[in-house]
Amino acid sequence: MKIIFAGTPQFAASALEALLANGHTVIAVLTQPDRPAGRGMRLAASPVKQLALQHGLPVLQPTTLKATEIQQQLAGYQADVMVVAAYGLLLPAAVLQLPRYGCLNIHASLLPRWRGAAPIQRAILAGDGETGITIMQMDEGLDTGDMLFKRTCPIGTKDTAQTLHDTLASLGARAVVEALQQLKQRSLEPIAQDSAQATYAAKLTKAEAQIDWSKDAAEIERAVRAYNPFPVAVSICKATPIKIWQADIYTGDMHGEPGTVLAVEREGIIVASGRGALRLQVLQRPGAKALPAAQFIQGFALHPGDRFTSA
Repeated sequence: MKIIFAGTPQFAASALEALLANGHTVIAVLTQPDRPAGRGMRLAASPVKQLALQHGLPVLQPTTLKATEIQQQLAGYQADVMVVAAYGLLLPAAVLQLPRYGCLNIHASLLPRWRGAAPIQRAILAGDGETGITIMQMDEGLDTGDMLFKRTCPIGTKDTAQTLHDTLASLGARAVVEALQQLKQRSLEPIAQDSAQATYAAKLTKAEAQIDWSKDAAEIERAVRAYNPFPVAVSICKATPIKIWQADIYTGDMHGEPGTVLAVEREGIIVASGRGALRLQVLQRPGAKALPAAQFIQGFALHPGDRFTSA
């Protein structure tokens, strides 16, 4: 089959690499325009573009797919299928209908749970025990198309958004290869989603990463993992925003007002929450590196009674 691939970040690049490794014919690659990145804010190619160029594939970077010109260009490829993974642009109906078998999306959740932009982080925040990959037949709705293929994986108690992303990127790459094989054999069976069971994975904001210490320690601990590596959980202490990269639930018998430092130990800084306490293990202050607690307190002194607060 002739494939047009549409994707932008590393999650998508993993899928493109798998398609190429399994001998599929990728006739064109769609990806987001180059964006400023790094300290110098120079224009940088997406991971998908970098991989496509390494393999000599045609790369298209339109700012919209609604224009007649890009739709005519895509139609000219006469693709059998378009594979979409974290592309970042809306596919209008005219584009969805171009390939012979339509457009297949690699979505990082077990639909209909966690439709939307941040399914990995929302699954961790909610305390879900498992997640997975859904290969979906795209329609004009937001992740509402028929489900074609699923693969599940557990969410570990230490999983961050980064580690779960990496697991799902690999799983998604394998899943789309399997799904295309079944598509070629005409053995995929579309299953309609039950919208009554749907949940929405809203895009992440920096504002929501402010720690609310009145919450349960277990809920805050999940937030620390869900917001790692972006936007990173943060709290104010001594008028300084402190990023919390790693924490665990403190199991000892200490209590206090939410946000109060209860103890400062080599293993971590123990802070009271609305229920229980959290042990902050890796922290970062502005302009410095993320450090284990024992090293962090050498440059930022903390004592029992100090307070962490929201902005």
